[in-house]
Amino acid sequence: MYVIAHLSDPHLDGTEEARARLRRITSYVSSFSRPVDVVLVTGDLADHGLPEEYAEVASELSLDVPVLVLPGNHDVSSPLRTGLASFVTSPGEGHPVHQVRDVGGARFVLVDSTVPGADHGLISPDSLTWLDGVLREPFDGPLFVAMHHPPLNLRHPVMDQWKLEQQAPLAEVLTAKPITAILTGHVHTAITTTFAGHPVLGAPGIRSTVPYDFEPTPTTSFLDPTAHPGLALHVHSPGEPFQTTFRYPL
Repeated sequence: MYVIAHLSDPHLDGTEEARARLRRITSYVSSFSRPVDVVLVTGDLADHGLPEEYAEVASELSLDVPVLVLPGNHDVSSPLRTGLASFVTSPGEGHPVHQVRDVGGARFVLVDSTVPGADHGLISPDSLTWLDGVLREPFDGPLFVAMHHPPLNLRHPVMDQWKLEQQAPLAEVLTAKPITAILTGHVHTAITTTFAGHPVLGAPGIRSTVPYDFEPTPTTSFLDPTAHPGLALHVHSPGEPFQTTFRYPL
């Protein structure tokens, strides 16, 4: 059995509120009697992309299990690479921050779906070529593609301004590839859907939740910062269906 603790969108900014919400999740994961095989954090690690925020991220994510991170639209590539050098193995400098990481018999293809200076997502033609090549490499084990922006229309008047654009070329690259699941963040909400024939599983938000516009929210913002932070637990067992559970520890 292979277990992924999938976190997303902690938006650390030096405040006790953000730090406490992330610690609620990491403390919960650290309390397991059976350690998870890997922790994956799918973006918006920092709220403003500042060096001091990445120092805080590095401190808070120094756990006793492997930790994988990728950028979200609030992150900035250069300070992320510098501040999280012990977490990031992406070659080159600046944007994009793509990675391929093998952890305990599973492969994680970490795709940078961000556009510098913008909130929407886009995977460039060069990045699609890179991704296609990686997915064609032989690998005997579960294979996960992770990115910040989920490849779907979000059906939310604010979040759909910041969705992943030009999804059709990505679908062409992903179709018929041996992908176990696509793991995403960005929408601050647990999601389950499919794309290009593969499961898409989005982790709940840690810093806040984004209700649909027809749901009640206790604030005038589209964000609900009072909702419990959550995480997804993905379980892969050979010969059995892939399984995901969402948790919101108190």
